[in-house]
Amino acid sequence: MQTLTRTARTTGLFYLGLAVTGGLGFLLVRSRLFVADDPAATLANLVEHEGLARFGVVLEMLVVLTQTLAAVWFYRLFRRADPVAAGSIAAFGLVNAVAILGSAALLGTALEVALSPIGDAAVNVQMLYLVSGQLWTVGSLFFGLWLIPMGWCVLRTGWMPRALGWVLIAGGIGYVLSPFVGYLVPSAGAVSDILTVPATVGELWMVGYLLTRGVRAQAEERSPAAVPE
Repeated sequence: MQTLTRTARTTGLFYLGLAVTGGLGFLLVRSRLFVADDPAATLANLVEHEGLARFGVVLEMLVVLTQTLAAVWFYRLFRRADPVAAGSIAAFGLVNAVAILGSAALLGTALEVALSPIGDAAVNVQMLYLVSGQLWTVGSLFFGLWLIPMGWCVLRTGWMPRALGWVLIAGGIGYVLSPFVGYLVPSAGAVSDILTVPATVGELWMVGYLLTRGVRAQAEERSPAAVPE
């Protein structure tokens, strides 16, 4: 039981790291540097705030690192209960991590181009940031996919509240649909954002539960075969 709880809390720690680095990098740092309709302003921001831009690249690499570790530890946590679902969490999480790895490389390239211009630096930097953003968008497909088996494992094991499992599944489906809606109906941005709300609720709930409770006290009695080594 102590091993299971320790694994759950370590998983929660990595998941918290993913949430913090992703939020800081994509929502805060990127918004300070990237100006969607003004390539010259984006270029100027990178040159004037080089330290912030470098920090943004580091945050994206930390997203890759924490998501990779979280994916592996989720597999370790749930592998005995449902190896297929646990493996799916790990596989989908790793694919999303690779997408963000590509984004980090693009942001690093954008900074290098800004500091050592090649061709039309403003246009090139803007293009690199746009592609980076698109990698986050299409990568959300796999981020949604990893929430679905995660929710299934919650329902399958009974180690956490069943409502959490359903919220994770709903959030995963919403995340999967979000990029399709965004590309097919560009004017429906609000709908795309609403689709990801259950995922945010489920993730915060999952992180909090893993860190504070780990698993329910009855987990070992209910599913002894599912306890990791």
